[in-house]
Parts: sequence; structure tokens; C-alpha cells
Amino acid sequence: MTELGDYLRSCRAKVSAEAAGIPSSGHRRVPGLRREELAMLAGVSADYIVRLEQGRAKSASPEILRALAQALDLRPDEEEYLLRCATDATGASSRAASKPPAEQRVSPAIRVLLDSLTGVPALVLGRRMDIIGWNALGAALFTDFGALAPQHRNQIRLVFLDERVRSLYRDWEKVARECVAYLRMDAGRYPEDPALAQLIGELSMKDEDFRRWWSAHSVRALRTGRKEFLHPTAGELSLDFQVLDVRGSADQTLLIYTAEPNSRSAQALAFLGGWTQTSRHPAADPARPHASS
Repeated sequence: MTELGDYLRSCRAKVSAEAAGIPSSGHRRVPGLRREELAMLAGVSADYIVRLEQGRAKSASPEILRALAQALDLRPDEEEYLLRCATDATGASSRAASKPPAEQRVSPAIRVLLDSLTGVPALVLGRRMDIIGWNALGAALFTDFGALAPQHRNQIRLVFLDERVRSLYRDWEKVARECVAYLRMDAGRYPEDPALAQLIGELSMKDEDFRRWWSAHSVRALRTGRKEFLHPTAGELSLDFQVLDVRGSADQTLLIYTAEPNSRSAQALAFLGGWTQTSRHPAADPARPHASS
């Protein structure tokens, strides 16, 4: 079996025949579309769907993959993941090309930018959702990243395995599911990354929810949204987030949290910022990591 086959089966199971415009013929033994129904909607043979799912198809054209994405009603990020899975399935050469470099670094310019963002929590995320940079308010909101071992500075690992970070989210399950979907998206970029495989293995062994949600093959690439926090110092915060690509640095994104002006969350964030500046809490002096492991 292949990642492409697993993903296609997962997507088929999530689409009902009725939603796809196929009349119901009574009781169905399994949820979702049958291979024959997907083939009909995408304009390909049922045998071709079987070969794709079993990893026996040597290649799939972009046109066929887009037809499958349309038939499965995939979002743009889900379609992107489908295309990546198909590319990876073409052979070892493409898999070798997807191997990431050994380390990631925060550039001096981005370090200066982080330090200048004094009124908003900000993090720099690398591959695997590794946290490779942060400002003082980002550490105050989440945790003292500088006190963590480099291999533990990982957003999804903290969400699942760090009780303090886990308790910050008012709707932890929603956030955790999204994190799993983000990580699945990253796995499509670097399927041969040993550090990613190690992270997935650790989370699968230690958390039943992660193991179940990972097997669902959901993918997500949200760039904006809102998170609800219950912070032990600042109290309730409703913060909007934006994810910005770091130009010139492959696979790095700047994650910034902001509050609506004049809101209670803005006041709470300002209080947290003042507490960070006056406290001798380690978060007030953020470390400057040069690389993630």
C-alpha cells in the first residue's frame, strides 16, 4: 500500500453518495463512495482506481488527479496533498529529492524582527512544526522554550504531551486535530524525513488520540484563524493568528497572534506583555536558537 492509496481511500470514505449526486440504492456496507462511483465521477476506469489505491499505477497525470480532487470535493490544500502523494509514488528518485536539509536556522534579520514585535506573541515554525524562533511574548503565552531541549521545541509535541501547553487551549481537541492535519501536510512534503518519522512514532505510542487522528489522513494548511486561550496569568484570550512565509528561508513560517483593538483580549495581552517585561521570568529573555534538531 502507498500513502496515495491510503489517502484516496480515506477521502472516498468521507464523501457520501448523496453529497456526490449519486442516488442511494439502499443500505451500504461501507461509508462513502465506492471505487466504481469515484471512477464514474472522475471519468476513469474502476480498475485504474484500484491500481492507484494499491500502488500499482506507474503514474497519474495532473488532469486525472484534478478530476479525482473535484469528484472528492477536496479543498485546495487537500488537492495539493493529493498531488504530492502522487509525485512521491512515482519512484525513489522523487523520494530522494524530497529529503530535507539537516538543520534550519533563523536568520539574523528574522531574529531582529522577532525582537521588534514586542506587542504580539510571535513564533517561527520550521519543518515538522519545530519551533526554531520566538519572541518574549510568544514564550510568555506558551512556555519557556529556552528551557526545553531542542528536540522538544515542537508545536504538535507540546500540544499533545505538555500538560501546561495542552491546558492553554479552551478547545484542545479542535486545536489538536488541526495540528495533526498540519503535520500530515508536512509529511507529504518530506516523506523520507527520519526526524518526522521519529516524531510521529513517539506521538503514536504516547497518545491514543493522535494515533486515531493520524490514521484518518486529514490534511490542513490554515493561514488565518482564531484560537481561544485560558492563560494562568492573563486569563481568557481570544487571539487571531496569521501564518506568513519567511521569504528566502525554505519551510519557515512566521506565526503571529493578535487581539482585536480595545477588546478584553487586547487588555489581557497588554497585561501579559507588561508582566513579561517586569518579571524575572525566563520568558522575558528569549533564547536565540540557531538550529532545530
